[in-house]
Amino acid sequence: MQPKNLFCLVTVLFTMCHGKKLSEPKNFTTLIKPNNTYYTYYSNIYAIPTPKGFTRIPQPIHTFGNWLHQIGLKNNNTVYLYNEQVKKNQTAQFAVLDIPVGDKDLQQCADAVMRLRASYLFEEKKYDDIIFFDNEQKVYQFTAPYTLAHLTTYLNQVFSYCGTASLAKQLQAKNIATMQAGDVFIRGGFPGHAVIVIDMAEDSTGQKIFMLAQSYMPAQSIHILVNPIDKKNMPWYVLTNGDFLYTPEYTFTKNELKGW
Repeated sequence: MQPKNLFCLVTVLFTMCHGKKLSEPKNFTTLIKPNNTYYTYYSNIYAIPTPKGFTRIPQPIHTFGNWLHQIGLKNNNTVYLYNEQVKKNQTAQFAVLDIPVGDKDLQQCADAVMRLRASYLFEEKKYDDIIFFDNEQKVYQFTAPYTLAHLTTYLNQVFSYCGTASLAKQLQAKNIATMQAGDVFIRGGFPGHAVIVIDMAEDSTGQKIFMLAQSYMPAQSIHILVNPIDKKNMPWYVLTNGDFLYTPEYTFTKNELKGW
């Protein structure tokens, strides 16, 4: 049953920041031909063009939103599972983030969000801020040694005990009008689901659009979602006053937006 109003979200891919200010993308693209179909490749999330009339909302240096912009994208948009098998549904993704899945069924939806947040904080050397809680409020704090290998070990433990139910408790509710890159649409449950707002843009009238990214079950490549409602602005979603957000594999309400 279709509601009268709806709002669409956009998933944008992201790359590491390294403290550099980004200029407007030159849309670096190449064409490859897998399985007799053409695919346009963008080097990172920021290189994905905005629809005509829209410009990206500036993200200050050292912020989560700026870091997300720079996440590299793979040169094909095939989503793989943790066991290297191809995901059955290959229609939900616009592009795939160049971020490892791991070889265990751990990095699912909320786990992907936590990995991105932890990776950003690690890059910024904000080690004390890398902290998550399980559903019983047990604390999982990242500690020394502050190495990538130890971060991976730490996150695997977090993924084993934390999920949508616990992350939904940890995040703060937000009004949809204040949405920004890095915010999360999340429904806590067993299972629930979570998608992250990867990028945002607006036009001269103040109309905002955004992109979304997700992992799913079983653990799989983190990917930018297509917009199943609006093919014209693919992969951007238009932010409206509607009550529902339709993504290819899940439906959220606007009241399920949360931030850090």
